Amino acid sequence: MAPSDTADKTSVALAAASEQMQILSAGGSFCFCSVGMLLFNKYAISAFPLECSLVSMQLAFASVALLLFAGHTIHIGSFRDLVRWCAVIPFFSGMLLTSILALKNAPMSLLIVLRCMSPLMSMIAEQMYPERLPVTKEIIASIVLMTAGGALYVRDLKMVHLAGVGWVILNAGIAVCDRCLQRLFLSKENHPVDISKTGVTWINNTLGLIPVLIAAYCTGEFARVPAAWAALSHMDMFIILMTCVIGLGICYTGIWAQSLISATSFLVMINANKFIIIFIEFCLHAKVLTSMQACGACLAVGGACFYGFARQASERAVLEKQQLLPGK
Repeated sequence: MAPSDTADKTSVALAAASEQMQILSAGGSFCFCSVGMLLFNKYAISAFPLECSLVSMQLAFASVALLLFAGHTIHIGSFRDLVRWCAVIPFFSGMLLTSILALKNAPMSLLIVLRCMSPLMSMIAEQMYPERLPVTKEIIASIVLMTAGGALYVRDLKMVHLAGVGWVILNAGIAVCDRCLQRLFLSKENHPVDISKTGVTWINNTLGLIPVLIAAYCTGEFARVPAAWAALSHMDMFIILMTCVIGLGICYTGIWAQSLISATSFLVMINANKFIIIFIEFCLHAKVLTSMQACGACLAVGGACFYGFARQASERAVLEKQQLLPGK
């Protein structure tokens, strides 16, 4: 074997290892922020029940913090890139608002279980991409498992929580649109925008303020903010501050992860770490789960994990087929 061939193989192996480490770092960081954001938001919306104002504070904090501490890394290639990315803004703002409303009207476990259905919607949306992945029998089996788990969980759902189902479903749908659009504009295979990761994070939070503030005005929240803020304890204020800090982290790590993996794999990764939330909610007695609901929740989240492995195998098969083509 020629020395040049050995050097090329070593270079390829190092590049693959580096990319895998980036994926693990991005995914791990996002999962940590995701769990923390869900927990802190659940407490924050109970203490400060003005969803639009709460989201506005989180967005404003992230926007100002990025300008102050990472302004030199914000890069926007052209006005056309900015206009293209603006298509994400309504879905980004809508995802944040509906997530808060879902947490306000439903237990965290309900939000988690129904969100496990989001990879199915994401997979359908990804079929419209220029480069799409095939649907295998393993993927179909995992979808059946997730659907069965969701059905078991909802079967014993208390009537008082049914009001939150609509917000959860709406949130899942908007999240799919948001993730697919971000993936489309960030993926190297799909003509990405020339904007840095901090740039798109800053755009999301700054322009995302506009529709949220409009919603706050239309719902009359501005008049209720002084009284709601005066009723907060120091611990409540700390929790709200933590939602702002973690919100900034989740924005950046989410974009970082989506630039490395497919939208479906990203949503599966989100669902896979939700075993922690189910365990925490059960231990804290925020909601007593029936044996049927516990079984359904585990089936749904387990199906999401299985789905991730199935998608990874599908992606690997496509890559190997491409490498066998002439000129590859």
